[in-house]
Amino acid sequence: MRVGWIRGCLLTALAIGCASPAPTVSRPSGATAPIVTAPPSSAAPSSIAGPRFAANGPDAEEYGEKESFPKGDRATFYRLPFLVGSHSHLDEIFESRLVRKAATPSALKRAASEPAVRYEYGEETRTLDDYLARHPATGLLVARDDTILVERYQYDRNDRHRFTSWSMAKTVTSMLVGIAVAAGRVRSLDDLASAYVPALEGSEYGRTSLRHLLQMSSGVRFVERYTGTDDVSKLAADTFLLRGPGGTEAVTQFNQREAPPGTRFSYASVETQVLGLVLRNALGKPVADYLHEKIWEPIGAEADAHWLIDRTGQEVTFCCLNAVLRDYARVGLLLAYDGNWRGREIIPAAWIKEATTVRPDQSHLRPGGATPFYGYGYQTWIFPGERRMFAFLGVRGQAIFVDPTSRLVMVHTAVRKQSVDPGNREAGALWRGLVRQFGG
Repeated sequence: MRVGWIRGCLLTALAIGCASPAPTVSRPSGATAPIVTAPPSSAAPSSIAGPRFAANGPDAEEYGEKESFPKGDRATFYRLPFLVGSHSHLDEIFESRLVRKAATPSALKRAASEPAVRYEYGEETRTLDDYLARHPATGLLVARDDTILVERYQYDRNDRHRFTSWSMAKTVTSMLVGIAVAAGRVRSLDDLASAYVPALEGSEYGRTSLRHLLQMSSGVRFVERYTGTDDVSKLAADTFLLRGPGGTEAVTQFNQREAPPGTRFSYASVETQVLGLVLRNALGKPVADYLHEKIWEPIGAEADAHWLIDRTGQEVTFCCLNAVLRDYARVGLLLAYDGNWRGREIIPAAWIKEATTVRPDQSHLRPGGATPFYGYGYQTWIFPGERRMFAFLGVRGQAIFVDPTSRLVMVHTAVRKQSVDPGNREAGALWRGLVRQFGG
């Protein structure tokens, strides 16, 4: 098997239908293609200022425009001409479990018109159109409170496409752990993983606490460098690629402890997979079902989602959730409100704050300590500075940025050519500009 595909699959970026009425077409300054302002799908918010769709985007021909952005197959999905198609149809390429949409979608308001967005990058002041003309974003949505300010799509993608999360799913997994703790299904974060997954007994991950797994501070050796022959390549092959046994065997092969638990941050996708196994055993039901019950239904998700699974039926919790852009925005807004959805507590606020805050005694997790920029909470990336802001992040430009102070959220899906791409820096600049402009 050629495993060089992994460079396009995993980890976080560290810099970071309607035919009538007829749509109107315009070409704003800096756009690479006509922007179509069309009526939203039936589940979308009702407004004259609906989502805006572009038929192509930067380097569209390289991404397979002439072939209508094909999705490829299990052998080709990671190659450049198939990235747009695969990243919006990954659940059609690999095995997945359904996360059913809510019985009643929640209403989202929409701004009367898209605001003029400006941000600083280098020595220039740039606009949203400038950003989209330079970066291969498939979807970009900005919301504040319950109002969508911006909703854009490129490369002929639309508001019914399910975009893959890559490692953004890690933060979702963390939130499910928090719900399970509050419900008493998980007794304590200081419990060892083997207390819930007997098959882990005697392994180093079995001897690791849930807290240290959440913080990616187990001390167990796991190499995640995207060389194509590293540990994360083996993990992916044994899980969603369906080339190995899956289940506990996918994680127990990594069994060498290099540091005491809780002393060193080392990003390791396998630790989220262990948490997924803990959830499945503690709950007695699939993780995708729990996501529907505890988050998707309560927040009024408008569309079905799909979570990739391994040979045993275990969700691949370190990645691979697939959802529409507005439902990702709903999840971001849920966290912006510290787990409260329109007066109902969905995730305990104390959990959200604990998951998105680094304690003073955790120097290995602080911004500048965990990474040169971000800090790390419970499967969540934490911005430096006094203002509490955090992010879900995934390779090739997947991101949900959250500012609880202003209840501002930005969802960004993309097909960057590199797993960890310099373009993520400008996405961060765009986010900072949004916070300055709309964050109060």
